[in-house]
Amino acid sequence: MFGRFRGGAAALVEPAPTAEPRPAPAPEPTAPARPVSFEDSERYIDLKVSLHRKLIDVINLAALDKMERDDIAREVNEILGDLLADEQIALNAGERSRLTRDIIDELLGLGPLEPLLKDPTVSDILVNTHAQVFIERRGTLELSSVKFRDERHLRRIIDRIVAAVGRRVDESQPMVDARLPDGSRVNAVVPPVAIDGSIVSIRKFSRTPLGVDRLVATGSITPEIAQVLRAVVKSRLNVLISGGTGTGKTTMLNALSSFIDERERVVTIEDAAELQLQQAHVVRLETRPANIEGRGEIAQRELVKNALRMRPDRIILGECRAGEAFDMLQAMNTGHDGSMTTIHANTCRDALGRLEQLIGMTGMNLPPRSMRAQIASAIHVIVQIRRFSDGRRRLVSLSEITGMEGEIVTMQEIFRFDQHGVDADGTVRGAHIATGVRPRFFEHAAACGLELPSRLFAPNHTLG
Repeated sequence: MFGRFRGGAAALVEPAPTAEPRPAPAPEPTAPARPVSFEDSERYIDLKVSLHRKLIDVINLAALDKMERDDIAREVNEILGDLLADEQIALNAGERSRLTRDIIDELLGLGPLEPLLKDPTVSDILVNTHAQVFIERRGTLELSSVKFRDERHLRRIIDRIVAAVGRRVDESQPMVDARLPDGSRVNAVVPPVAIDGSIVSIRKFSRTPLGVDRLVATGSITPEIAQVLRAVVKSRLNVLISGGTGTGKTTMLNALSSFIDERERVVTIEDAAELQLQQAHVVRLETRPANIEGRGEIAQRELVKNALRMRPDRIILGECRAGEAFDMLQAMNTGHDGSMTTIHANTCRDALGRLEQLIGMTGMNLPPRSMRAQIASAIHVIVQIRRFSDGRRRLVSLSEITGMEGEIVTMQEIFRFDQHGVDADGTVRGAHIATGVRPRFFEHAAACGLELPSRLFAPNHTLG
């Protein structure tokens, strides 16, 4: 069997060694075909893993890179037919198609995770050991039917993810951040840190980046706020995007970056590359962890310093986490106007306190007033985002830093989201309103040719 797949360099099946012909064994009584119930997930997983191992033994793995996925699917489907016949397993057309697809995912992709990665309604994939996979769909967590064969199967998929970006995870380094080719963020934790088994968290990124229009359509912002944010970015004000985990800070950063002029040179710096900027002139930098000998680490702070030598018009830092916050503020204060970054904080005021803490992580003993003066002169606008109980993410505050009063950084809120209540289906009711404060950047935007209607800032003006 398999003879028809032997041959050229791209043959999927490796040639069998030449052997002396043997007499055919006496035929054994044929056992009746045993149907496989795909409702029995454990049995299906056992079948898939068994056939996958047998397939690995007969195919030419080196040929896979030279073949298109459709060609591989046809070849695998024929080989599986022979394997199933040998095993005397009867499957209908739908079951056979699913089995072929799943085994190809094992060969070329991320195994059981592939259907979830292809599902546009799934935003988060949370693997809690090999036996349990949760997903977030439309803001709600639910248990999926996806399972791995065992811990070894899950670890093989984790190794495939981290190896693709030149990272590793093992007992000596049991936690790792990585990314998928589409930019989706991956965090993996393995034993001994993960007590019950390996854990994987995947924050999926849309194949089509969410733009400002989509944020308006989903109610995250209003058309008026989008108009103001456009003026903020185009007039080259420095922006700090603040919010808790999973609030959509990177999505907002991607959306705001769409307002950057195509003629500008943008340098992005990230711990794990996930930004999806659409400009033609974008230079992407990514941190590197230490190797197995503890050497070779390149942190975000070093990349920020290096970016200053790359003639950037704007620097976009994926997230301020440590001492790079100080270098980012220095860059904003030294001619790199229009730069942007994100930070973990629950309010605009908390974001400023968080920046102070991160500056303190540099080891420099700066007086509080000096740190706050750096912040007040570098940051112009703070965008605060929050995730609500209905799973929707909304801009809850747009504030402007106005300077210093004594040792306090002063700011004024321009827009805010007022929650009115919660509907019976759990949907949060509310509206974005103007506080009545006309921002100081109003004149600056006008000087840059970006006129903003005064009515947008009328007291208690409901937006949208």
